[in-house]
Amino acid sequence: MLPRCAISVCHVFVLVLCLSSAEDFDWTKNDHGSFYYGTFPAGFSWGAGSSAYQTEGAWDKDGKGLSIWDVFSHKKGKIQQNDTGDSSCEGYHKIKDDVGLMKDLKLNHYRFSISWPRLIPTGIKSDHINEKGIQYYNELIDHLLENKITPIVTLYHWDLPQFLQERYGGWQNISMVNHFNEFANLCFERFGNRIKYWMTFNNPWSVAVEGYETGEHAPGLRLRGTGAYKVAHHIIKAHAKVWHTYDTQWRAKQKGMVGISLSGDWGEPVDITNQKDIEAAERYVQFYLGWFATPIFHGDYPQVMKDFIGRKSVQQGLGTSRLPSFSPQEKSYIKGTCDFLGVGHFTTRYITQKNHPSARSSSSYFTDRDLAELVDPRWPDPGSEWLYSVPWGFRRLLNFVKSQYGNPMIYVTENGVSEKMLCTELCDDWRIQYFKDYTNEMLKAIKDGVNVKGYTAWSLLDKFEWDEGYSERFGLYYVDFRNKNKPRYPKASVQFYKRIISSNGFPNQREVENWRRKAVETCSTSNQLLAAEEQRSTAANILRLIHDPLTSHMEMVTEIVVPTVCTLSILLSAVFLMFLLRRRN
Repeated sequence: MLPRCAISVCHVFVLVLCLSSAEDFDWTKNDHGSFYYGTFPAGFSWGAGSSAYQTEGAWDKDGKGLSIWDVFSHKKGKIQQNDTGDSSCEGYHKIKDDVGLMKDLKLNHYRFSISWPRLIPTGIKSDHINEKGIQYYNELIDHLLENKITPIVTLYHWDLPQFLQERYGGWQNISMVNHFNEFANLCFERFGNRIKYWMTFNNPWSVAVEGYETGEHAPGLRLRGTGAYKVAHHIIKAHAKVWHTYDTQWRAKQKGMVGISLSGDWGEPVDITNQKDIEAAERYVQFYLGWFATPIFHGDYPQVMKDFIGRKSVQQGLGTSRLPSFSPQEKSYIKGTCDFLGVGHFTTRYITQKNHPSARSSSSYFTDRDLAELVDPRWPDPGSEWLYSVPWGFRRLLNFVKSQYGNPMIYVTENGVSEKMLCTELCDDWRIQYFKDYTNEMLKAIKDGVNVKGYTAWSLLDKFEWDEGYSERFGLYYVDFRNKNKPRYPKASVQFYKRIISSNGFPNQREVENWRRKAVETCSTSNQLLAAEEQRSTAANILRLIHDPLTSHMEMVTEIVVPTVCTLSILLSAVFLMFLLRRRN
């Protein structure tokens, strides 16, 4: 995630290309429609999510091994302000507190990930199993179930054991398939009697591209044009092996399901009357979501990926394509290894055709696609530079999944919006608007016949945001990271999301507008509580720094001036909101 900068001309330009293969998806239909009042099907599951490294903290406690993110975040200059996930939200020590927040939200499910190095410190099962790690997840699972919250578990949310990275090169090495399968099998053995929904990987696109192509994420490798494809190839094989392990050894006894969580932005043609733009837009989606979904549902990579990467590889004088191939046996083994599909979605891009040179020195995943990404400067972007609010793209992506992959059972596993500001405002009206609009587009997709069974708001808490550190906040609950106790404060969106869950949708316009008004009223009280805590924290810092002769000017600014300004801002906003509400009444 990039720092929030320009909302200028056209945001990020990226390169992509793809050939049309979905005759049943209408790329020229772009009716964005109006708000739809109605309810979701009975039994629809509402939840919130997190991941181990982003929230647990306790990075070196109770026998946990090092992960690639522990090592990567400790390298100076890799993370905004050199933040780390060492303590993060201290979720490892706050199981009861956080489950209490979920219960108050009336969540039906909670999505979390299991840290591989917390259970198997080296990543190799035969070396050692950390029983204290097992105990932690047992307590979390049991506490969720006691509160009638269904656990949905991700096996890999990016925290590979560092030992496997050093010894084998991580996901570049085919040996990861067996090591990951042993880890998954241990999880099935220890937790499977209570877990009915498993996901093998979260957003493998990011693992491959940002971990091994651009180097923005751990392990920070820049293997342009080859690394991402090799890593993805091994991840797909690892996913299939774990699915088969569950299917043959555990399914009959435990009666659970195994899927995968794939992320995908929607790509909309800049010109829906231009065939090249339509093809480029589909190429964008196929190189993103389709890269993983097509092998899992159909047995092989999207034809457009094989064509484009293969052609460019030939032009570069290579004997074989940079995109690896599956054998006939592997295609058969991989096809159909998905009981449900997790879909993570945040934003949309306009896509247009753009040719890129085929020189070997400039080859990359991005140039292989032969396209350019654009955004509409009118799209709201309150936080992450890459995340614009474009609700209608969500419905189109869900319908694309329906038409391409035989209308699989879908759980939305990530959807949310961040804020990026020095003084966090608990009255997050923009997040209320985002959740309202995106969940409504999901409701429309269900009316279109898309088989969506559940929705996971991203995320329950503010947390460590990878290369952006703590500079961006996705949480429904604000976490005060400067306080060693990491207290949580509800944002206005908590109350609004709670109303959506209780009503299982949107009953009528008047009631939904009333939800919003009440949510803002509630958050003004939370703002005052937060401001009081900020005052106490700032006073303590003043005393500490006054008695420290080595205090620098920068420390004075970050520890005293900024918090004081934030406290005043929070108090003023609370007073202003109360004034507005009284005038309205």
